[in-house]
Amino acid sequence: MNAAAPIAVRHDERASRFEATVDGLVCFAAYDRQDDVLRMNHTSVPARLEGRGIAAAILRFALGYARANGLKVEPWCSYVRAYMRRHPETHSLLTPGFRL
Repeated sequence: MNAAAPIAVRHDERASRFEATVDGLVCFAAYDRQDDVLRMNHTSVPARLEGRGIAAAILRFALGYARANGLKVEPWCSYVRAYMRRHPETHSLLTPGFRL
């Protein structure tokens, strides 16, 4: 069995989202930026692509971007909140006082 190809994620700053195109379909994690805070507010993966780790790959990229650029994160999207809850190494990215 061949390993799945890595998921190529990109940052579309004009659309305020991190995205990947898989099997011709766009998957994304959208945000609103307020000063130095990314308010992650929506994650979308088409139903036929669910369970392939696409949203997780997009979030790894997005949270890496936040860390590399000195930004904080507020996970308003339930998926982002659950992801961050499962990955304690991301907790330092939360804005002070934001609870998972």
